[in-house]
Amino acid sequence: MLLSIQPKLPMRNKTVTKNYYIDILGFKEVGDKDYSEYLMVEKDHIEIHFFLFETINPKENYGQVYIRTQDIDNLYQSFLKNKIAIHPNGKLAVKPWKQKEFSLLDPDNNLLTFGQSLHEI
Repeated sequence: MLLSIQPKLPMRNKTVTKNYYIDILGFKEVGDKDYSEYLMVEKDHIEIHFFLFETINPKENYGQVYIRTQDIDNLYQSFLKNKIAIHPNGKLAVKPWKQKEFSLLDPDNNLLTFGQSLHEI
């Protein structure tokens, strides 16, 4: 039985990635050991892992995560209120696949898409 999934995304600089996810997006670091080339963060019921890839070209990074939420409107408004940059093509919108979504790019160009099914709204 599958229980959960923790995506692993590339990061060029652990400090920059850690600051973005913890200080800006409100995640917290998990794990009882600090690895110089690995980072694990969590928020609510999701966990994201990062591995060091110092030479990755952000313009060639296609890392993506789809994060489901139960309150897309309030999440989006809280990000706007906190001046968190929304992807220029990722503003809150209803998609043809019946999801309400918006997207962010982290410092390494990993795409974070937040979505909620229209059936839940």
